[in-house]
Amino acid sequence: MRKIALIAAASAAALSLAACSEATEDAASQTAENAAADTEANLEAAGNELEQAGENIDAAAEEAAADAEATTNEVEADVQDETTAEAAKD
Repeated sequence: MRKIALIAAASAAALSLAACSEATEDAASQTAENAAADTEANLEAAGNELEQAGENIDAAAEEAAADAEATTNEVEADVQDETTAEAAKD
């Protein structure tokens, strides 16, 4: 009788442990899926920010090039005693 009670108790403990382990696996799986979704969303947001930064840099570079061209034309006009329009044609 003792053996049967001991086996029953051991079986009950094993079943409880198995059920707890399954719940833990499910929770871990859900946590991993949530982490992957968060990572994907963060990477997409970072990509969008980098793209916008690239566009801003491109616009700033074009503006700087236009300013440099205008300054060059002004200096050339002063040196060659001509208008900036004439200097721009050269």
